[in-house]
Amino acid sequence: MREQNVTAAITRRNTRTVRIGDRVIGGGSPILIQSMTNTRTEDVEATVAQILRLERAGCEIVRCTVPTEKAAGALAEIKKRIHIPLVADIHFDYRMALAAMENGADKIRINPGNIGGRDKVQAVADAARERGIPIRVGVNSGSLEKPILEKYGGVTAAGIVESALDKVHMFEESGYDNLVISIKSADVLMCVEAHELLAGQTDYPLHVGITEAGTVASGSIKSALGLGLILHQGIGDTLRVSLTGDPVEEIRAARLILRTLGLREGGIELVSCPTCGRTQIDLIGLASRVEKLVEDYPLNIKVAVMGCAVNGPGEAREADLGVAGGTGEGLLFKKGEIIRKVPEEELLAALKEELDHWEQ
Repeated sequence: MREQNVTAAITRRNTRTVRIGDRVIGGGSPILIQSMTNTRTEDVEATVAQILRLERAGCEIVRCTVPTEKAAGALAEIKKRIHIPLVADIHFDYRMALAAMENGADKIRINPGNIGGRDKVQAVADAARERGIPIRVGVNSGSLEKPILEKYGGVTAAGIVESALDKVHMFEESGYDNLVISIKSADVLMCVEAHELLAGQTDYPLHVGITEAGTVASGSIKSALGLGLILHQGIGDTLRVSLTGDPVEEIRAARLILRTLGLREGGIELVSCPTCGRTQIDLIGLASRVEKLVEDYPLNIKVAVMGCAVNGPGEAREADLGVAGGTGEGLLFKKGEIIRKVPEEELLAALKEELDHWEQ
């Protein structure tokens, strides 16, 4: 008797609710996917074009760096032409935070420890309160203060958490608590430990991620491991997968991580076999083409690409739809049942035809 495949649902941590533009995080809301542009924010055309690509890929919140007055001014035009909340990334100069809010930023990302004294933190807090704009307090392992490094003997998870809570307290003492917290490290296990510690000490929503994760290949693996361990504990209200490459790749990785954990539905899940000596078709090329094909379908189904026409439908019987290769030909199957045989060169078109007519 075959065992029933049961996936335990993740119990989400209960956090405060924070509104970012027309989106909400925390309070059990769906975990929203973020990315950051790598264009010069002052270049409105390039920045808008990249954000629209990110939107199409599934990005739900986007962040732009604001290092200059010109960049802050560009936010107003950028915001008119996009459809998701816009976050301003601020470092060192509190005036950029004020200018960003004046130009329509939906949220500010700031490290209050590097913008000057408490009077500057107060000015940012007052402006954000007046406009109802949330602030994300961000601390990275590489930005820990000297006293904390000395206290803990270097960079540690406990030190990261203490530094973050110190920044939170700075805003709370300024009479402001519409906050999101992010703590990040390139050390995956340290980052996981820090999130576990922080989640036990605050109910603010958490922006989770592994910072400086690396290239698309290595960074996706590190992020999947770290974020998987964090999210599986119910920790995290919004996330970014930080990759060195096209930011659209961050969205693809984030969606797959959430879908794999059962935290997000929608979008086709692709499964494919690793190939072996029985493979008689260009399975690697076919799988890549199918992966590209299914990106634009909002179907909540599983599609399989298998290399062996003999075992393919059986091994992928849990897939809703799939193809399996043979010698110069392939099988199209649905719910484990073969529905037709087609020449190899027509497999992709046959699969597309089935997807075009799929009914949920």
